[in-house]
Amino acid sequence: MELNLKNKNALVCGSTQGIGKATAILLAEEGANVTIIARNEEKLKAVLAELPNNNQCHSYLVADFSKPNELKQVLEKSDLQFHILVNNTGGPAGGPVFKATIEEFESAFTQHLKCNHVLVQAVVPFMKTQCFGRIVNIISTSVKQPLDGLGVSNTIRGAVASWSKTLANELGEFGITVNNVLPGATETERLKEIINNKAQKTGTSFNEVAEAMKNASPAKRFAKPEEVAAAIVFLTSEKASYINGINVPVDGGRTKSL
Repeated sequence: MELNLKNKNALVCGSTQGIGKATAILLAEEGANVTIIARNEEKLKAVLAELPNNNQCHSYLVADFSKPNELKQVLEKSDLQFHILVNNTGGPAGGPVFKATIEEFESAFTQHLKCNHVLVQAVVPFMKTQCFGRIVNIISTSVKQPLDGLGVSNTIRGAVASWSKTLANELGEFGITVNNVLPGATETERLKEIINNKAQKTGTSFNEVAEAMKNASPAKRFAKPEEVAAAIVFLTSEKASYINGINVPVDGGRTKSL
């Protein structure tokens, strides 16, 4: 299937590693002009050099997602306009929800919802002029089934999913779709952190925890970042024009609910 994203401009958040980086590369392979955004300029430059380039115009923006006003200023100073937005931010620290501090909730809400909202408000006016827009939020399967030991993440991810569904209802008439991709356990640095934390708390080894997590999925393995990216990039294409306001788990069948 040819997705043909040539002449489409895409903004990919959290794109210096993991799913964000894999998504940026695949969008570039499909012909899009890709702008990557994160807080580490050196890592951004390294990823930029890896993006496939067939007479495309790739670029990067530096912004700290703990500072929504700074992000807004970065976007306002840029003259770039986007048909595609991929929202992606690293998850909050693990731990029981009962023990979470107010500051942890506020920090996660800022990075995951406030900054997503700043980005959407920046890109939607141009999308409306094009009668085409694709917004894909990389969230978590926890919006369908809360995950043990990720109390703050479960809470904030749910808020982002509801925000996204509301946007889908408001923007659909303008040719703009808003969808969520829900990765399961994926081979990223974030997964390593989760496994290490669990191993330390339970007194077991990294490999024992990893194997238990793999066995929780019918696929009996972790996802590759590229597998999650494939679902994201499909949702950004013309082929997905009538898919709107949904959650797409990419978890090997781990989520118990429909």
